[in-house]
Amino acid sequence: MSDRLTIGQLYPASLYSSTLQRSSIPKQTMTGEATFESVLQQKLLKFSNHAAKRLEQRGIELGSRQLDQISSAVDKAAAKGSKESLILMKDLAFIVSVPNRTVVTAMDGNSIRDNVFTQIDSAIVIS
Repeated sequence: MSDRLTIGQLYPASLYSSTLQRSSIPKQTMTGEATFESVLQQKLLKFSNHAAKRLEQRGIELGSRQLDQISSAVDKAAAKGSKESLILMKDLAFIVSVPNRTVVTAMDGNSIRDNVFTQIDSAIVIS
């Protein structure tokens, strides 16, 4: 018991410095396969701060089925090489950054009317 412990330290200094330091987590394994985390991040649909505020302001609530439909639409847009897509779903519209899988803004029926959508390269209609 010659190793000295200091307050706030669970392990002796020699053990702590050599074995408990985190190494950087590789994004891919040695075989070239993607890790579970990287695959999951590629499949998740994200919402920007702006989109989250618009959803809240306009009282738009999305269920899991609707989120799945939007995610599927983003997959289809990505397969066609789209970058920025307009997704129309009943009385809702979403502008999505396809490569980032991020909803940039969300609009309800009132906001869609008499509106011009710019800087999109594709549109997807979900019935």
